[in-house]
Amino acid sequence: MKDMRFFDKFSSIISRIEEEQESSIQRAADKMKQAIEEDRLIYIFGGGGHTCLVMQELFWRAGGLANLCPMIDFAIHPATPAYLYLGHERMHGVGDHLVRYYGVSENDVVLAFHSYGFNPPTIDLALETKKVGAHLIGISSSDWQNTIPRDFHIRHKSGKNLFEIADICIDNYVPFGDTVIDVENFDKPITGVSSIVDFYIAHRLEMECVKTCVKAGIEPPVWCSANIEGGDKKNEALRKKYNSRVKFL
Repeated sequence: MKDMRFFDKFSSIISRIEEEQESSIQRAADKMKQAIEEDRLIYIFGGGGHTCLVMQELFWRAGGLANLCPMIDFAIHPATPAYLYLGHERMHGVGDHLVRYYGVSENDVVLAFHSYGFNPPTIDLALETKKVGAHLIGISSSDWQNTIPRDFHIRHKSGKNLFEIADICIDNYVPFGDTVIDVENFDKPITGVSSIVDFYIAHRLEMECVKTCVKAGIEPPVWCSANIEGGDKKNEALRKKYNSRVKFL
C-alpha cells in the first residue's frame, strides 16, 4: 500500500504558504525586480547545513536568474564533514564576514534562508545586512523561532530571531524538529521537510520576480540550459556581464 503521508504533509505546508504568505512573496519579488532594474546582484544565503543547498538549487541553472549571487561558505556547508560544519554553525563572526566578503552594499537585496532563524551565522549576516543598508528578506519558521528558548546555547548571543530583523518575512511553516512522519513501533520521527519547502519558496520568488519584470517591461537576466544545442551561445552575453561580479561563476 502506498504511503502518501510525506506528500500530504508537504502539500499541506505549501498550501498554507500560498494562502498566507502570498503578499510577502510578492513584496520580496518586487524588491528583486527593483534590483534587476538597477543592475544589482541579488544575494542568497543559507544559514548552515542543509539550508545551504537552497543557494545551489537556484544558482546557474536553466531558467534561473543570472544576477543571483550565492553567499557560500564551505565552513558551514554540508560538503564539509558534518560535525565540523556543526561547530562552525555555532560560531559568531561568520555571517557578518560574508556580507563584507561578497560586497553587499546599500539598497542591495539579500535572501536569507534558515528554518531555525536564530543561529550565529544567520543573525550576524542579518544584522550586518541591515547595517550596510541593504534590503533583507528572511525565509524561516515562526514555529522554530518561537519554540526555542531565548537563552538556548546554539542561539546567537543577542537572542534575536531572523524575523525580528528582516524587512520582509516569509514563513515556511516548517514544524519544530523538521521531521513530519511517525512510524508505528518506532520512537523517532523521520523525514525532514525543510529543504524541499525552501526550494519551493525559492522558485516561487524566482517565478514572481520574472513575472513582475516582464509586466514592467524589464528584461530579466535568465539562463538557458547549457546542455542544449546553442545553450552556450545564448548564455554568452550573461556570462560576460556577470562573470566578474558573481564570485561563484
